[in-house]
Amino acid sequence: MAERMIVIGGDAAGMAAASQARRRRDRDDLEIVAFERGRFTSYSACGIPYWISGLVEERDQLVAREPEVFRDEFDIDVRLRHEVTAIDLDRREVVVRDLTAGRELREGFDTLMYAVGASPRLPEWARDEVQGVFGVQTLDDGAALRAWLDADPAPRSAVVVGGGYIGVEMAEALIQRGLAVTLVEQAAQPMSTVDEDMAALVADAMRATGIEIRTGVEVTGLTERDGRVAAVVTADGPIPADVVVLGLGVRPNTGLAEAAGMPLGPSGALRVDRRMRVVGVPGVWAAGDCVESLHRVSGAAVHIPLGTHANKQGRVAGINIGGGYATFPGVIGTAVTKVCELEVARTGLREREAREAGFEFVSVLTESTSRAGYFPGARPMTVKLIAERPTGRLLGAQIVGRSEAAKRIDALAVALWNGMTVEDMTSLDLGYAPPYAPVWDPVLIAARKTVDALLR
Repeated sequence: MAERMIVIGGDAAGMAAASQARRRRDRDDLEIVAFERGRFTSYSACGIPYWISGLVEERDQLVAREPEVFRDEFDIDVRLRHEVTAIDLDRREVVVRDLTAGRELREGFDTLMYAVGASPRLPEWARDEVQGVFGVQTLDDGAALRAWLDADPAPRSAVVVGGGYIGVEMAEALIQRGLAVTLVEQAAQPMSTVDEDMAALVADAMRATGIEIRTGVEVTGLTERDGRVAAVVTADGPIPADVVVLGLGVRPNTGLAEAAGMPLGPSGALRVDRRMRVVGVPGVWAAGDCVESLHRVSGAAVHIPLGTHANKQGRVAGINIGGGYATFPGVIGTAVTKVCELEVARTGLREREAREAGFEFVSVLTESTSRAGYFPGARPMTVKLIAERPTGRLLGAQIVGRSEAAKRIDALAVALWNGMTVEDMTSLDLGYAPPYAPVWDPVLIAARKTVDALLR
């Protein structure tokens, strides 16, 4: 009799795990059923801001694999609009709500894959039944926001609350649609994923496009008119808004797991081992934005919700469920984003994180250009390196620049992943041609100046 695998969550981690398990075990050996409460599988949540702006024309361009592909080509029973509401580990069952038919089901499992992602952080004032307030975490969320923006009459003013990745990308998307946009951030700068000196460059670029930024300001409530949002309330006074987008970050979606008795780690996400097994719970695996990972630099358990991690972790879990052997070695938090014309990238630790981890370090900011200075199109670029003192081991890096800046973080990520020192990095054999880089690439210039700082 075939074993039964239940997958909770039909996006990156869940369907990667299901697909990998199927490649190694056929239906006679392993039946796979995937429950997804939304209307889509395997889509790019990171692409939602570009669909909202109109840069991506069609919603379905964001969908990597339709449910029919999983059903027909992978023999995976994908059930959309089915929400798992409880997990019974003793009876090896999940309780499922069919959101279309309005009925409740109980489904047994031998193996459980928990891949429910993360949920937008919702302040109390956003829980009121006021129309026009949106989180942007799933493609269903994006579709709801897009419908609101396309309505007649169309919104004219927007407030984005929070200046993380989603917040700044949505602010750009909304201003490209012609709305008057205000971004409200409680911290001193938007983009807290980089240090404040680098974030200040991002804020300047956003203001140059017409986005109003209010820092050090907290939203405490909403005003409404006929059930629709009219303004957000702050200590500095109300800010008019026909639409409000939340960019306050996410929290791991662990409610079901915690209720079932699964262990959470210090980050608040699920504890898993290197093979993506939930610690101490036989037959249960987890991956994606709901789990914590080992940070390879600090050694701490961290929650860094990125699609890159989700896909890799899901693949690892699926290989193991399918009878193979794979491990997930950890993360260093490499991420890039586009903010208006500016490219922003980071990897490893920020200054505050390095300090909290107990490192002594130097932090060096360098200015360079993306191409040879005489070549048309050369643009300024700021590179920041953080290196351990006295060893010179790279701890973190950040880049802010325009064309051809962001993906240079990959060279720095590889150096950091492999424990290189900044002295080692000065000899890296990087590509050079005037259309692509100066003879001394910005990465090499930054490494040289950081070596100098260590010698002082």
